[in-house]
Amino acid sequence: MKIAVIAPTHIPANSANTIQVMKMAQAFVSLGIEVDLAYPGAPSQAGRSSENWDQLANHYGLQHRFPIVELPCGPRARKYDYAWRSVHWARGSGASLVYTRLLQAAALASLASIPTILELHDLPTGKMGPGLVKLFLRGRGRRRLSLISTTLKTDLTLALDLPPEGDLIMVAPDGVDLSRYADVPPPEQARRVIGPALCSVLGNQRPAFQVERFTAGYSGHLYPGRGVELMLDLAARLPEVNFLLMGGEPEEVDKIQERVAERGLENLILTGFIPNAELPKYQAACDVLLMPYQHKVAASSGGDIARYLSPMKLFEYLACGRAILSSDLPVLREVLALENAVLLPPDDLDRWVEAILQMQMDVERRLALGARARQDSKQYSWEARAERLLAGLSTIAQPGWSDQPIR
Repeated sequence: MKIAVIAPTHIPANSANTIQVMKMAQAFVSLGIEVDLAYPGAPSQAGRSSENWDQLANHYGLQHRFPIVELPCGPRARKYDYAWRSVHWARGSGASLVYTRLLQAAALASLASIPTILELHDLPTGKMGPGLVKLFLRGRGRRRLSLISTTLKTDLTLALDLPPEGDLIMVAPDGVDLSRYADVPPPEQARRVIGPALCSVLGNQRPAFQVERFTAGYSGHLYPGRGVELMLDLAARLPEVNFLLMGGEPEEVDKIQERVAERGLENLILTGFIPNAELPKYQAACDVLLMPYQHKVAASSGGDIARYLSPMKLFEYLACGRAILSSDLPVLREVLALENAVLLPPDDLDRWVEAILQMQMDVERRLALGARARQDSKQYSWEARAERLLAGLSTIAQPGWSDQPIR
């Protein structure tokens, strides 16, 4: 069996959607499935192979190699040209199934009777979005509509008048590479491992990273709504606690670094982007991991994803086995509960301060939360997610396409 994975955006990039697509491609390969992946590039790059595999593997934390090709995408074509080329490429590759997050490609593939899984992480918007989903559903190639949260399924079935029951629509939260978190060291030991790298980030203008200090960490982008303001305030209120912020685009990091300097926050460290392969040891350096989402959360493309989000960091935090302090957003309750996390009002600084101090003092509870988090993470491997998406699918007998069960 072969799956053609059609990525929606350029690779490599730091955006969460490219990480998620690459992780799913790897998960399919881990299941013994042949995978080819295409991504959009410049019009002059038709058929160009991807960049150095070792660099991609480090960037995305990959263990299994698979072919990657760059297909041309015109800047004014709104990816319709890329969608057409990628579907033509998928058919020519001999793939049994297309997996994509690109609406245009899913609609074209389904209408061409190519077995297709479409994955959505938000409600389709604009003039064309809902119509493209409907075209996908009308096509003979539709196989599964994968949605990131139960809340998104509820809203989408209402918006498009879809049947809520059956196997067509599946809720599949994001996942984690469990093997990469199997042997993470204790927090202080991990801090000693990453200490030299952090000291080089700090330079000579600030004190060296203090490995013996209790450390609260955050990984991910620093877009509006991710809780940056809250973490700056927490660092000001808790000067004896390290705050380690891992991630962010360079321009975001520079702006926040200016505010850190203005406020004299010597206990808050911004690392910038950490390659996915190295991220576990940085997360392991934290005694507690923070997820301070606000009531409105911006994505890389703008908009508000607070109602539907299923952040990859959540599942990484679980697998890391650290106590999680999270904003109590309804969608996060699909994974988190009082048994595996501390759930807090998004904008109540005093409650967050109190929770961090409690975690610092109550070692037994902190370790118990971390142990339960690690146990709960076992159901969220990328491989388990891929198996669920493929379970029960079969292809339609078409010229050039297998009529055997996909799995």
